Amino acid sequence: MGPETLAQVLRPLRALFHAADYPELLVGLEVADDAAVWRITDEVAVIQTLDFFTPVVDDPYLYGAIAAANAMSDVYAMGGEVALALNIAAFPKDLPPEMIAEVLRGGGEKVAEAGGVLAGGHTIDDEEPKYGLAVMGLVHPQRILTKGGARPGDALVLTKPLGVGLVATAAKGDEADPAHLAEAVASMARLNRTAARLLREAGVDALTDITGFALLGHGCEMAEKSGVRLRFDLARLPFVRGAREYADAWLFPAGTCNNETAYKPCVSFAPEIPEEVQQLLYTPETSGGLLAALRPEKVAGLLAACAAAGQECWVVGEVVEGEGVELR
Repeated sequence: MGPETLAQVLRPLRALFHAADYPELLVGLEVADDAAVWRITDEVAVIQTLDFFTPVVDDPYLYGAIAAANAMSDVYAMGGEVALALNIAAFPKDLPPEMIAEVLRGGGEKVAEAGGVLAGGHTIDDEEPKYGLAVMGLVHPQRILTKGGARPGDALVLTKPLGVGLVATAAKGDEADPAHLAEAVASMARLNRTAARLLREAGVDALTDITGFALLGHGCEMAEKSGVRLRFDLARLPFVRGAREYADAWLFPAGTCNNETAYKPCVSFAPEIPEEVQQLLYTPETSGGLLAALRPEKVAGLLAACAAAGQECWVVGEVVEGEGVELR
């Protein structure tokens, strides 16, 4: 569902559930962050999220692994750790059971890698496969990370390269180089767990993950919630191999147009940035990296810690006074 439609259909729910009536709801519909957070005690809060989608790759095991990594990413974006997950699955009646088992195995092994437990779920018959997880995470109520804490002067860092959504789209049309697809799949299947831990230890001000609303959409959300302007440097943005090539060929999915329609009023581009690159930055990502804002004096320590842990991390811009998102 596109961001504009999503905002419209959620309005009645926001009117029904007023945050003031639920003091234990620390993050909910009115805040509109990456996941919901409910305080259990002064020491423990529960993070609740879910996500599922149709296949992004042909291999059933990798599909399950990517969908699971994507669903768990919101827990990491809120500063927590995964505790419990449930399968959400819809499969055609004629899909071989062994293929379904591989999807579930891919998801289950990814949950185990995250240190969580997969404890059940729900399946239905459907003509088009769909798979994902409902995920419960845990976080200290005073250590929740949200989109809303970025401050002028902060550096912006990104923990995965961009463009995996476009490479996956190209692959569906048999237009992708197998080496490009393999790199994109490896990125999508990689958990954000290590990156989130290192960002927490560095002491970031704001955090979100880059998924369906693309870098520009999620950047606009961080800018709005924080009351600041995000300034990205195109030359610093990392891309998986093939992404710029497929952008030049205009192999964009429909979600690109949806994101552009919703977020174009929030974004400004330098005149020399070509239109195909602009479209690439509006293209949905699947299981993308974390975008964080932190004080500039903390950047060197974060980069050193990431290098020691084998975790990718790029400084991609800065936070300034103003509003919206700027690409230069």
